[in-house]
Formats: sequence, C-alpha cells, structure tokens
Amino acid sequence: MNNLSNRLQRLSPSETLAMSQKSNELKAQGIDVINLSVGEPDFNTPDHIKEAAKQAVDENFSRYSPVPGYPALRNAIVNKLKKENNLDYTAAQISCSNGAKQSVCNVIMTLVGEGDEVIVPAPYWVSYPEMVKLADGTPVIVRAGIEQDFKITPAQLEAAITPKTKALILCSPSNPTGSVYTKEELAGLAAVLSKHPQVYVIADEIYEHINYVGKHESIAQFPEMKENTVIVNGVSKAYAMTGWRIGFIAGPEWIVKACNKLQGQYTSGPCSVSQKAAEAAYTGTQAPVEEMRQAFERRRNLIVELAKEIPGFEVNVPQGAFYLFPKCDSYFGKSYEGRTIANAADLAMFLLEVGHVACVGGGAFGSPECIRMSYATSDENIVESMKRIKETLALLK
Repeated sequence: MNNLSNRLQRLSPSETLAMSQKSNELKAQGIDVINLSVGEPDFNTPDHIKEAAKQAVDENFSRYSPVPGYPALRNAIVNKLKKENNLDYTAAQISCSNGAKQSVCNVIMTLVGEGDEVIVPAPYWVSYPEMVKLADGTPVIVRAGIEQDFKITPAQLEAAITPKTKALILCSPSNPTGSVYTKEELAGLAAVLSKHPQVYVIADEIYEHINYVGKHESIAQFPEMKENTVIVNGVSKAYAMTGWRIGFIAGPEWIVKACNKLQGQYTSGPCSVSQKAAEAAYTGTQAPVEEMRQAFERRRNLIVELAKEIPGFEVNVPQGAFYLFPKCDSYFGKSYEGRTIANAADLAMFLLEVGHVACVGGGAFGSPECIRMSYATSDENIVESMKRIKETLALLK
C-alpha cells in the first residue's frame, strides 16, 4: 500500500546521488572506480577556518542561533558583497540556511505557488525543477544547447515569459555545464526582465569563485534588477566546506523576512559552529580560494584536452565551476555484447559498469544528449578516467 503524499510522488530522486551510491557499492566490492559524479571539491577545508570552528566549540557556541544566522556572520556577508561584488545590502537583507540548496528551496517555497511558472534554463541543476514542483509551481524549461555554450538568449527568455511567470532560476557559473554569463549577456537578460516586473530572479552564484574568466558578474548589479533579484551563495564550493552546510540569500527584505518565517518553522537557524567557521571564511585570508581556483583551472585544461581526443565527444570549454558536459549522442544506438546504449543514462551506466568511471547522464539535467563529469579530483584520476572512457567507448559498435 502506498500512502505517500502526491507531493512526494511528483518528486524524482536525485540522479547524481544515485550514481554516487552505485559507484560506492562497486568500490565496496573491491572494484577500482573513479568517481566523477559528485560536485564536491576534493580539497580539505582551510586550516584557519577549522581553527575558528574549534574555538567556537571551546567558547560554547552550542545553542540555538537566530533563525537567519548570527549577526556577525550576516555582517561578514554584507562586507563580502560590498567588497567583492560592489553590491549594497544590510544584515536584515541576509538570511543564512543549511546550505545553498536550502536557500534556493526557501526562496522558491516563499515566492512560488500553485499555477505559477518558473523559467528553468536547461541544462539545469537536477534539483531546480523538483523544488518548483514541490512548491506546486510549473517548471518551464528553456533549452540551450552546446552550440550556444549552454546559455539562453534574451529572445528565448522573452518567448518563455507569460502572465503566470513568477521567477527565473539563473545559475552562473553553471552546474552542470561550467558556462558563465558575461556582463553583456546578463545585461541582455536584464533588459527583457525589466519589462516584466512580476518576474523575480533566483541567482544561484555558489560557484562564483571557481571561474576562469577573471571576474564574476551578478545580475543584481543592474539597478533595475536589484529589487527583483535574490542572490544565493554559500561556503561549500569556494572554501571546500560542503559538509559544513552554510548557505545564504541576499535580496529584498520582504523576501528575506518571508524565508525567515518559513525557516523558523522547519529547521530554524543553521549549525552554530558552522556559522563561526563560515564567518572566518569570509573575513580571513582568501589565499586558499585562489589556490584551489588555480588547481581547478589546471584540471579544466587537462580534462578538456583529453576529452577532445575521444571520438564522438563534442566538447565546449567550461569557464567556471568544475564540470565538463560533453555531447555524446553519437554513441546512442551502438552496442557491446548485447547491450545497446539508448540514452545518456545507459551510457553513464555502461561507463560505470564496464569502464569503472562514474559520470551522470545528462537527462537528469534536462540535456539527454550529454553526460556530466566532475573534475574535482586529482590530475592522475582525470588522466586515468579519460583513458578508461576512451577505451570503453571504443568497444561500442
């Protein structure tokens, strides 16, 4: 008997987590699997951040914090936004949560209701459409292929907006493609959005510091967009703090207050010790962030070079994040030992079970002709995984 709510039955499981679990099961059987499925830096949290956490434990930061986070952390975020992004916010316009994932969901649950449409450019992060569905909204998928570097155009955006459109989710640098919107491209989208003031932008900027184009650009920088944009960010990717679970939003105070109201009813404030660690991340030295960015850029160059040598792969050059999203549909319909590849999910499973490399099929990201590889791993793993993928795909006839 299935007595689950309709809400849960509408929800799809996370394919990225499923592939990671499958690769861990094979590893447990003693199989040497290289995992390119998880979007997680392979670096450790910088020492000065860990020291701040230890100090917080010793100073008994062990009680409930205010729902939106400690004032000291929110003020540190205000200073970060001013210094790095030239954006003016107050502490009352900041709300911290249990990771940027919760921050995105808070904003969607706060703004979106039944009958509302949310524009989700594809390729998209797996959870965006699911969160919209959770809020009883309708995801409107706007596709951008590799030929346009996986970025939507102002004309595509204009065509997707209806009287029911409530929000646009914009992720730059992008998971799963690594594409980065330039200032000019964002200005083009802003020009369209300024004609539709009922549409809010949820700007997921979690990969802000992992970019290879020199400077991050936020759509909130345009005066006409500031009151219609909610920035989502956090410490997970830039500071290698995925497990610490601290994200934040910065936006209009009425939206932030609403998110606080929502969060106050189902999680309250995020982990007290993690908040003190995040405060140190934002106020301390930024040298480790740049060291990690340089390492990711080196790996980006390596994986792109090797992927371009794989027959049948169409590869773009990601400008941020730590993902490669090659187009691989030339292998669809091919077979090996009675096993036929029908789609990217089949191809990802084939690479895992035969080649012992874990990737994620692009269908979960709204682009069924691609697969996602994370290069947040060592140079050695990148070289070996690309060798295995090349050899394994050569088996398909």
